[in-house]
Amino acid sequence: MTFLDMLRSAERRNGSMLCVGLDPEPAKFPDHLKGDASRIYDFCAAIVDATADLVIAFKPQIAYFAAHRAEDQLERLMEYMRRNAPQVPVILDAKRGDIGATAEQYAKEAFERYGADAVTLSPFMGFDSIQPYLNYESKGAFLLCRTSNPGGDDLQNQRLSSVPGEPLLYEHVARLAQGPWNLNGQLGLVVGATYPAEIERVRAIAPTVPLLIPGVGAQGGDAAATVKAGWRADGPIVVNSSRAILYASPGEGFAEAARREARKTRDVLQAARA
Repeated sequence: MTFLDMLRSAERRNGSMLCVGLDPEPAKFPDHLKGDASRIYDFCAAIVDATADLVIAFKPQIAYFAAHRAEDQLERLMEYMRRNAPQVPVILDAKRGDIGATAEQYAKEAFERYGADAVTLSPFMGFDSIQPYLNYESKGAFLLCRTSNPGGDDLQNQRLSSVPGEPLLYEHVARLAQGPWNLNGQLGLVVGATYPAEIERVRAIAPTVPLLIPGVGAQGGDAAATVKAGWRADGPIVVNSSRAILYASPGEGFAEAARREARKTRDVLQAARA
């Protein structure tokens, strides 16, 4: 199955557009695990077990593992997800962006070392920074397009030139992802939930590519507005929530609390689609 096949299958199977972001911060772990970086795998595996039937994808953020020298735990976690939740695609949030042989190594890291089904990338070094990932024909890649951070305006919301009618940079990225760059048919775009008008604009330009939409939950994005702006029957969305689900409870029942929060968020998203 291609990444998009897996995504659509998980959407149908679990009735979900929710992606759980795995951003483990030991300082925020429940009390019995707090501060112990050696328990990152245990914490994340428990979240996976509690939510696998509620989500369209999981999204581990590589920096949260690397900062604690826990890449080996990430490898174990990726293997665990493939074995115990094979129906749920895994998006490695790495935001890589380089060219040539270096990009080839990053692609190998994402797809061969970690076995991810998709990866997040920065497109701002051009197509040759994306092409090595497309050589893995069944794998997905989400290009940063209109991100949820305030500093995104510095570049993404600027026009390509002073000529009237020229697109904004994020609009240009959306056109490339929908069209000439999408050689394997598996490209998607990252658009922040805090900008629903821009989600709608991206969807108009790129009607069929999947959208990865962070910012719902702790970052304050409106779930219902996000779905109305971005979801289309032939254009799936992957709405990410991390902290609100991971740290729903400081007690030993953290996984059950995470499941309740994930179910609530999933149901809000599904209701907005209806």
